[in-house]
Amino acid sequence: MTALLAACVAFQLNASMLSPALVSMARELNTDDATIGLSQTMFFTTAALFSLFLPRLSDIAGRKRVLAGMLIVMLVGTVVAALAVNVEMLFIGRIIQGVSGPVVPITLLMLRAEITDPKRYGAMMGLITAVNGGIAGVDALAGGWLVTNHGFRSVFWVMAVVAAIAIVMVLVWASESRPSKGTKMDWWGVLPLVVSVAALLTAFNEAGKLGAANWISVGISVVVAVVAFVIFWMLENRINEPLIPTKYLRRRSTWALLLTTLLTMTGIFAVVNGMVMSIAQNPEAGFGMEADLASLLFLTPYALVGWLVGPFAGRLAPTFGYLNVLRFGLVGSIIATAVMAFVGVHSLPVLIAATVLIGATYAGIGNIMLNGLGIVLSPADNPGFLPGLNAGAFNLGAGLSFVALPALQVLGSPAGSDSTTGYSNAMLLGAGITAVALVLSFLIPKPVGAEVGTASAKASV
Repeated sequence: MTALLAACVAFQLNASMLSPALVSMARELNTDDATIGLSQTMFFTTAALFSLFLPRLSDIAGRKRVLAGMLIVMLVGTVVAALAVNVEMLFIGRIIQGVSGPVVPITLLMLRAEITDPKRYGAMMGLITAVNGGIAGVDALAGGWLVTNHGFRSVFWVMAVVAAIAIVMVLVWASESRPSKGTKMDWWGVLPLVVSVAALLTAFNEAGKLGAANWISVGISVVVAVVAFVIFWMLENRINEPLIPTKYLRRRSTWALLLTTLLTMTGIFAVVNGMVMSIAQNPEAGFGMEADLASLLFLTPYALVGWLVGPFAGRLAPTFGYLNVLRFGLVGSIIATAVMAFVGVHSLPVLIAATVLIGATYAGIGNIMLNGLGIVLSPADNPGFLPGLNAGAFNLGAGLSFVALPALQVLGSPAGSDSTTGYSNAMLLGAGITAVALVLSFLIPKPVGAEVGTASAKASV
């Protein structure tokens, strides 16, 4: 657990510790905020693409070996970014760091191989996955302090030290597992799948520019994504040892989970990370806060509550049912988002309270259950494929969320306006999309093999 937690912490720092450093990075590298923002996009895009196939490769080549390899590559990328003398070198470093994208799914697979007791596994799963929502808010606060006192490079050097420690811990303490030893990796299937998802992410990123978007480029990207997926499907039906057998893609345990994850992220992700942070800093329609104060009042308690609730949610899942706990989290998130839309946009205490509630219901419950279901519903002969696709659904949902919700917000609350209508409408759209995810969750089969009293049964498909 110490080794796996260290690996997850090392990865999460790459995702969240840089947020307070973006302005300083733009200044020190003589560029603008939009260009520096691209470095974040590159990191998350690379993380999403490598998440599609590295979990499956870890089944074949060894999970400990692949995890250690990812961390070593991540360390190299961190050092490159720390030594960056221009924005191009920073881009290279962030892209290299993105190879570590599937750290959390692979650590959960390693944990599953070691712990057979459903209750104990649930608690440990909750603890590990809670890291993915932020390290109790300390990561952002520490990043802000380092940037203020030592510059943005100090953040990367701290990340590098943590990564080095994690590599040693994984090599010394983690156990190896290779459930698909002897199977050939389907690299022909990897190529069109990666192209398909990359094209979708490109379309979402471009559409997120709203009025400045090149919609022809968006349309071409969508067409490329569809064509690449059709090619992927045809190849998988012809290859002897496919990356993802199409019979698994037809199962409800696959498509229902992926759609639920996609829509949950679409409905919730931009609410806290976009709408809440925007209205908190909006001087006309909102509360006119500085970015650091807004982060302290909203993002830190959001992450802290998720960290605290996660292990308890994971512990309860095998007893009360993964799907029941998931639905409880989704219902709570819908209620919290609706309260934000109707009351929180006018009341700072209510907005803070609703954000903390989403920290519990989504970061501490929904996120944990969706990640967990990707592990426990994956077939025994191909355990890495569903966690990998689920990680892709998380990233696609996040991208789609930042397309749909801000578009509605800008429409009703344009720059300079004192109207909160756009914020309310965007939040209500998020609540509605999350409600659809809740309905879809009833199509996900029960993971009976991971729940108390049914550990010997097969998972329903």
